[in-house]
Formats: sequence, C-alpha cells, structure tokens
Amino acid sequence: MNILHIDCSPRPESQSRQLSAAIVKKLLEVAPGASIRRRDFAAAPLPHASSDYATALSSPATLAAPPKGALELSEALIQEVEAADVIVIGTPMNNLTVPSVFKAWIDQILRAGRTFMSTPAGKVGMLRDRPVFIGIASGGVFTGDRANQPDFLTPYLSVVLGSIGLKTQQFLSVQATAFLDRDQATLARDKALAAIDLTVIREVPCL
Repeated sequence: MNILHIDCSPRPESQSRQLSAAIVKKLLEVAPGASIRRRDFAAAPLPHASSDYATALSSPATLAAPPKGALELSEALIQEVEAADVIVIGTPMNNLTVPSVFKAWIDQILRAGRTFMSTPAGKVGMLRDRPVFIGIASGGVFTGDRANQPDFLTPYLSVVLGSIGLKTQQFLSVQATAFLDRDQATLARDKALAAIDLTVIREVPCL
C-alpha cells in the first residue's frame, strides 16, 4: 500500500501534525509494509499559481496547447495522488478554512480535462476513488453544542476532493486546541482516532 502523507501546519509540534502522524500509525498497523510519500508544505511550500499556469487553465485552447512547462508541477502532484492508495492530510483550520499552503496544492491538482470533466451538471471526477483521512486541528470549536465559529473547511474539502473522484473521506478533528494542556490534547486526539474506520483500507485493491 502506498500512503501519501501531507502536512500543512508551520509548527513542528502542531496538533494537526500529531493527529496526521497518529492516523498514519493506525494505517501501518493494518498494512505494516506500506510505503509513505511525504509532502510537508511548511518545510517545502508549493508556489501559488504562476502566470503560465493560470494562462494554461484560462480556456480549452490554451489548455490544449499550454505554455512550455506550465503544467509540470501540476502533473507531478497529480501523479503522486494517482500513485497513492490512501491519502492522509493534517491541516489546521486557519480563519475558518484551509491554510493558503494547502490551497496552493488544491489549485494544482484540480485541473479540467485531467482530474475532472466539466459537465452541465457540474464537475465529474476522473481519478479513481481512494480513502482520504483528513486530520483537522482548530483553536476554536466548530461542531456540536459548544460550537462558537462556522466551518468552511470540511464542506469545502469534501466538495473539492469529491469533484476529482476522491469521495471516500473521513474527517477527524481536535478542537479548542488553544485551551488544551498537553494531557487534554492527548485525550482529544485519542478520542478523534477512536472514530476512524479502517475497514475502507481493507477494500484498497492492493490489499
């Protein structure tokens, strides 16, 4: 099994990093021989869309004949997704949604004619579905009776990942991290992990 492990937080010991690492550990218990491809957007941030890339995506004609090299990064990132049997993402909730370093990745992998088709009914994914585990850390609370802020992260990711064919999604969250001490954070992370459904891993074709 091939795991693509993505982290987005700039903090080395962030709650989202610890949560995504714990998810990977759980996966390795099911598939101990799995290989891991790492993308750390703090250590190696992706550039935001260049002029050439934006030009290439601006019309069907320019997409068919893009500027030289305009799609190279996008293609490399898409091929990483295609090579993965499982994707694990660790991300903080920044200002109610995804951090910009993560958005830069999304903007490169959502590509008309390559990862989705545009139809009168909307985008139709072109990639094979595979499990995606998204570990979220939020300083505030965005679900349940104690919610004190809206959540634009999970519905957004659900739609954008689904639009390219990645529909088997699990969202695991550690919330109110700004108010948790180390022991409380560990308990919150363990509670989040308890909700993980690993049966989807047994359905991965290579297993």
